[in-house]
Amino acid sequence: MKVELSHIYKSFGNVKANQDISMTVEAGSVYGILGENGAGKSTLSKVLSGFITKDAGKILLDGIEVDIKTPADAICAGIGMLHQDPLDFPSLSVFDNFMAGRSTLSKKIGRKRVNTNNRHDLIKELRQLCAAFGFDLHPSDRLSNLTVGERQQLEILRLLSLGVKTLILDEPTTGISASQKKALFTAVKQLASEGKSIIFVSHKLEDVEELCDRLMVMRQGQVIGEAEVKGRDSAELASSLVEMMFGHDLAIPAKHSTSIEQTAPALVIQDLQIDGDRLSLQIDKLTVQSGEIIGLAGLEGNGQQLLLLACAGLLKPKSGKICLNDLDMTNRAYRNFLKSGIAYLPADRLQDGLIRGLSIHEHFMLRQSNAKSNLESNPKSHAGFLINWSDTRKYTHQAIETFNIRGKPSTRVEKLSGGNQQRTQISLLPDQLSLLLMEQPTRGLDIESTLWIWKQMMERCEQGMSILFISSDLDEILQYSDRILVFCGGRVSQPIDAKTLTVDKLGQAIGGKFD
Repeated sequence: MKVELSHIYKSFGNVKANQDISMTVEAGSVYGILGENGAGKSTLSKVLSGFITKDAGKILLDGIEVDIKTPADAICAGIGMLHQDPLDFPSLSVFDNFMAGRSTLSKKIGRKRVNTNNRHDLIKELRQLCAAFGFDLHPSDRLSNLTVGERQQLEILRLLSLGVKTLILDEPTTGISASQKKALFTAVKQLASEGKSIIFVSHKLEDVEELCDRLMVMRQGQVIGEAEVKGRDSAELASSLVEMMFGHDLAIPAKHSTSIEQTAPALVIQDLQIDGDRLSLQIDKLTVQSGEIIGLAGLEGNGQQLLLLACAGLLKPKSGKICLNDLDMTNRAYRNFLKSGIAYLPADRLQDGLIRGLSIHEHFMLRQSNAKSNLESNPKSHAGFLINWSDTRKYTHQAIETFNIRGKPSTRVEKLSGGNQQRTQISLLPDQLSLLLMEQPTRGLDIESTLWIWKQMMERCEQGMSILFISSDLDEILQYSDRILVFCGGRVSQPIDAKTLTVDKLGQAIGGKFD
């Protein structure tokens, strides 16, 4: 199905999210929409998929104008969207999610297109679709037990079963493993070969280069340009796209390697055993030097998060010792870890890092209150509960400018883009830290935000702060780590010098070959 957008406009108050956007996606092709966080990509996708109503412009399918006001309208027109965070029901089974919305749509577009009656036939259809794309999904499994990549696979199959001819993928490679990404790309190429039109929304140059036939670059709600992808020189294409996305070249921040012989140990772990829900983690000895960056590599759920939680004071180990700057922190309260200079940046920014419903200013009020409170040293003092609103608002304005947060002090954090949420989290960190624990620090972020974050981190490391971080991006781990720990089924490798590894070698180690 050929898809045409003509002069699309969409604003939210004074924010012009889409300004005069036009594009054409041919049937049987993969069309990329590339841009930094907040460029307007997702807004445009939601306009086409019926989650947002356009202010002006036309949508044409095979040359016929259609009026799309709801997701059901989009499905009826043959358009479905796979969101970055799949819209599903984790408490239900795979099959129940496959059935979601089917009865409502059957009334709107006719039962001939949407089968709702025979459970046996529908399970058979689900299994046939799984077999056709090589997806390993079981109808009776609970969705909460699936990975993000498997949930994406199920949503694609659900949309296909509803007759979708145009599939929109919004940042689909965020948070999925390399093998799941390979399966996703194989499925996308297969759908394009069958005549379906694919719109691939991303900020990752390597993804659009591998998958797309043609792409459009957006910046600040406008179309900057279009480019053919196939047959282009990789380096020349990347340079051209970065220039269109950001208006200038981007330099990768450099870090001076940490010399183990010349620096004092910041963190020392001995005979540590941590029990999780599904596995037990054992680390005999780990010494992290002052200013050192150690990457934790492995498939999700192999123990990396257990180590970070224990080092943050959020999970008590079963046995062993954790020492920071020669101070034994084992089994001490979380507040003691904070006071000793340890901070934790979680992967889920809104669930664990920031507070939904509160503004940027209100987050800095909480930070000020926590910094001033010192009831242990002076139990009779209540000054820590008094907040100077004027000073906090001034500091908030300064932080927004310093950390280039695209928002106002009154902006609620859930309204910020992923990159700006992460910038806000970093701006809330204490000025002086000994150890920073980061979980997926750049997941879902564009290139500029990623490089900016690592520039801030490296500047802190030059001042003596150490970092332990988890990332599913092997290139990121190799780029920024001094040494790497590989996790596999509760087993942990000895620290490996990052300079001695390649992506292939690291991938093999993650598979268990690190002895």
